[in-house]
Amino acid sequence: MSKTAKSAETIENVEFPSFDASKATDQIRAFAEKGVEQSKEAYAKLKTGAEETQKVLESTYETAKTVSGDLSLKAIAILRANAEAGFSHLEALVGAKTLSEVVELQTSFLRKRVEMAVEQVKDFQTVASKAVEDVSKPVKTAFEKAIKDAKLA
Repeated sequence: MSKTAKSAETIENVEFPSFDASKATDQIRAFAEKGVEQSKEAYAKLKTGAEETQKVLESTYETAKTVSGDLSLKAIAILRANAEAGFSHLEALVGAKTLSEVVELQTSFLRKRVEMAVEQVKDFQTVASKAVEDVSKPVKTAFEKAIKDAKLA
């Protein structure tokens, strides 16, 4: 037997695997459907996150508007109290008859002003601290929720 006859015989005995296009099409279709489904899920999560963020921002804005009004009213009340105390002091000074009475009125006024200023600062600080807490609470809550959701995913 010649070399050519041997190789022809060997080639006839070798089987090549067959390619079934329908199986490949089914696999490609399943892969594409899975990709579309994952894209829909990602879009839904993104949309939900954007809506939640919008709600948080709206809530924060409304809260900031409210607390800024509270701070403004507190500042106006402080200014009004200071103006009234100043005018009352001036009236008392005008009615003073002696220099010692003026010195006594002035000393008393300054002492009361310092005490009043300390109280006003405490009150304003309390209102401002509450304002900061109220404004930051929705953002803090949303951030903690986002971190929690990210850990679960």
